[in-house]
Amino acid sequence: MHRTLVLLVVGLTEELIGEATPHLSALTRRGGLRHLATVTPAVTCSVQATFMTGTLPRAHGVVGNGWYFRDLSEVLFWRQSARLYAGERIWEAARKRDPAFTCAKLFWWYNMYDTADWAVTPRPMYPADGRKLPDVWTDPLELRDELNGHLGTFPLFNFWGPRADVVSSEWIAKSAIHVDETRKPTLSLVYLPHLDYCLQKHGPSNPAILPELTEIDALVGELTERAERQGQRVIVLSEYGIVDVAGPVHINRVLREAGLIRVKEELGLELLEPGLSDAFAVADHQIAHVYVKDPHRIDEVRRLLEATPGVERVLDDKGELGLDHPRSGELVAIAAPDRWFTYYYWLDDARAPDFARTVDIHRKPGYDPVELFLNPELSLPMVRVAAKVARSKLGFRTLMNVIPLDATLVRGSHGRITDDPRKGPVFISSQPELVPDTVAATDVKELVLRHVFEAPA
Repeated sequence: MHRTLVLLVVGLTEELIGEATPHLSALTRRGGLRHLATVTPAVTCSVQATFMTGTLPRAHGVVGNGWYFRDLSEVLFWRQSARLYAGERIWEAARKRDPAFTCAKLFWWYNMYDTADWAVTPRPMYPADGRKLPDVWTDPLELRDELNGHLGTFPLFNFWGPRADVVSSEWIAKSAIHVDETRKPTLSLVYLPHLDYCLQKHGPSNPAILPELTEIDALVGELTERAERQGQRVIVLSEYGIVDVAGPVHINRVLREAGLIRVKEELGLELLEPGLSDAFAVADHQIAHVYVKDPHRIDEVRRLLEATPGVERVLDDKGELGLDHPRSGELVAIAAPDRWFTYYYWLDDARAPDFARTVDIHRKPGYDPVELFLNPELSLPMVRVAAKVARSKLGFRTLMNVIPLDATLVRGSHGRITDDPRKGPVFISSQPELVPDTVAATDVKELVLRHVFEAPA
């Protein structure tokens, strides 16, 4: 067996590799870069499940970062249990070939209760007083205290939200080095999320991303050069490419104005009632699953959405995308290349739910990249945030309502297949002889196994 390091560098594309990324450029020159044909939806959970199992969403069941749980009548995003995806994992296939094989799965999704030998994933604590405290979940459980003692507490608020930056990726990189030094896994799967933040905030064409590229490149260089010194093989890949967008499509407002969405009023604010709605959309970047209660109204809803500016396609035949799974909506809407879908369902911002202006990835019935921004209308926003954090630390309940409701702030998105492969995801290998000229997301599992088990050509 050949020890192998797999780095999942979110949002990396061929177009982004250049002068600002000397380590990635060097790896590409001495190895090989292939364009990666990803899946729809090209979003974190769906693509990672495909990488790990070699199957499409119709088989593994992950139709997005979240979906409508019909049995609960609830929309749930960012669940973490590995029981939510089906299929033989990379490491399970490897153990069949050699029982001595081991795997560390670090910050890839669906990490809780999976079957890798070592796992680390973000898992905040939520005490009853309303605080959200940074933490991780690990398997084995004692690895958590070991990492906290060695590295300090995981910087959760640098992982997502207005403060998101390279600090969280640095912590993940250090945890990968620690696990490698102390456990020596055959395969290390390491997730480095940093580019996801700046590319969604600024868009890939904005010069503001250049220093961010240099920061993630330095981490990649540290990890890959260390691995190669130890004789490990290296793969760097990405799930999707992030493209420039010019504005949002408020798909649920279209359905609301057509009388298809029902809401419940609580304290003067509106909460979506998916179980009572005739149709609603679960927005996920540039893809939306549209759930229609009455099958006889599917064509009506499809025509409504097809006439909506910014919607490129509305599919009722989900088989062509590999999304023919019971969790999918009756329809799947795909945004135009320069648009993305919000989850917003209210028509008056004064009636938006209280969580809309907070970082709350689990309560919102859709993905919300506006959580990356502080409300520009707030005076002294960082002072206000600091005061709220101080109150929270003292045990007082406080609403961190510092997020704007201006979706035009978002300048980058993903989810649909990019029209230009150079703007899409990549597969870079230190062993190009093991990689075919074309790589599909469903090939990644077998290609990783090839790096572990095959001798050089």
